Amino acid sequence: MKLNHINLGVSDVAQAVDIFGRFFGLVPAGGGMPVNEHMAFLHDDAGSLISVFRVKEPQYPKVFHIGFLQDTPEQVRAIYAELTGAGFDIAPPAENHGRLTFYFNSPFGVQIEVESFFEREGEQ
Repeated sequence: MKLNHINLGVSDVAQAVDIFGRFFGLVPAGGGMPVNEHMAFLHDDAGSLISVFRVKEPQYPKVFHIGFLQDTPEQVRAIYAELTGAGFDIAPPAENHGRLTFYFNSPFGVQIEVESFFEREGEQ
């Protein structure tokens, strides 16, 4: 089984498209799927789809977030550096249960987690 899509309500579609593209590698889905001020359809390199729809005030439960898994802790640090270099105020990555992770409260109303697992000695 594979995750097909996730639908997010965001306060600013263009901003969401920009941040998801610039920092997380998502691209417009194409195939006639719209990208405009009201909605956009983006996909990752595995083919999963994120649809974003403009809503006046996005409201998610306190624990809700979406996560982007990176191959290495260095990639987590690089994304953190890119985001903070772009002016976002984010707590630094921290080690947590065998992984390096940080959370980003996006300006369009969705919390994003970026994480990577550490390799343990003897594991590949």
